[in-house]
Amino acid sequence: MTLAVILLALGAAAAPVTPDAEIRAAAERLAPAVTAVRRQLHAQPELSNREQRTGAFVAERLRALGLEVRHPVAKTGVVGVLRGAQPGAVVGLRADMDALPIEETGELAFRSQVKGVMHACGHDAHTAILLGAAEVLAGLKARLRGSVVFLFQPAEEGPPEGEAGGAALMVQEGALDAPKVEAVFGLHVGSWTSVGQAGYTEGPIFASSDSFTIEVEGRTVHGAQPHMGLDPIPVASEIVLALQTIVSRQIDGRQPRVLTIGRIQGGTRFNIIAGRVTMEGTMRTHDAGVRAQMKERIARTVKGVAEAHGTTATLRFPDEGNAPTVNDTALAREVGIPALARVFGKGAVEVEPQMVAEDFPHYAQKAPTFYFLLGTRNDAKGIGSVNHTSSFDVDEAALPLGVRTMATLAFDFLGRKR
Repeated sequence: MTLAVILLALGAAAAPVTPDAEIRAAAERLAPAVTAVRRQLHAQPELSNREQRTGAFVAERLRALGLEVRHPVAKTGVVGVLRGAQPGAVVGLRADMDALPIEETGELAFRSQVKGVMHACGHDAHTAILLGAAEVLAGLKARLRGSVVFLFQPAEEGPPEGEAGGAALMVQEGALDAPKVEAVFGLHVGSWTSVGQAGYTEGPIFASSDSFTIEVEGRTVHGAQPHMGLDPIPVASEIVLALQTIVSRQIDGRQPRVLTIGRIQGGTRFNIIAGRVTMEGTMRTHDAGVRAQMKERIARTVKGVAEAHGTTATLRFPDEGNAPTVNDTALAREVGIPALARVFGKGAVEVEPQMVAEDFPHYAQKAPTFYFLLGTRNDAKGIGSVNHTSSFDVDEAALPLGVRTMATLAFDFLGRKR
């Protein structure tokens, strides 16, 4: 066999080169439209499992691009499938759509028109970015090897109590199964990094999250005669302090962990011993083993302190919580980090894992995942509030960068996958 024939054969088998310049040009051309979508969604936010308008809008836009669309999935979610002109692998790109029960205090021209509801976590930007990426990739369909599955997910912030939802329900209802997704990429906007930057890790990037409730039983009596009843307030106070020794004294200091009691409620009047105290809290870790240890030690501490005071305290974890968001190392090194480096140059930076959490790890039960942080902070414009606050905003100059990155990640994965 001649050298020319060998080179020809190698060329035919080689992965197609990602059209970076075309993706960049398309993302920049679409920037005004993507910004308009983000603002439209921001003005009309919808809470978890109630994203009917948003889901219908997304489904309509995907159908207009010629994608196969399933809607609703997981109550209000959307799955769109773009099949490339050439056979190949299958990659998933995910965005979340729900807002938060927060009253917006900013002065944006497109501020929320829904009282008490706001896109305070940037899911409006995520949805607009992924719709932009779908349009970019649809324009490159003839050169696409394989298929892209667009996952527009409801209820990332958690479904209402008593309801299923979020990534877990998307997976349960087969969002990754037809076609079978082989890797999933996701992003989150925020003030972790500045606009023009993207943060990544090769392992944990977000923590696990487990919410819990503790109810301490008391016995009501006049506040002047506490010895005749059973006061649950000092018991609850002791539990709060004792729980912090789990963090400071019972877990290896090299392991990141957080335990917060965010709400305490008890009593009806200043001179009446409360009949019950209810506490709500959250725990965060980056390691599954530490997570299990903390749950066990919380239960032991709550039970022991209550018994020492002659009462009972009930600990309840209302759901299975979220596992840590951990990037697949091979996927990060082979696809994720190189793609970020091409889009952001020196603006692609390795970051410390954060203690916030996501339900994205449910996708990792079915396929390797890579998750990155899209910088949207701009101190010069006064855009720096953290997620889940009433003044949260993003520098919209980051939106076309998000579109470029998601399109590049998909094209790179499909091109390199054998």
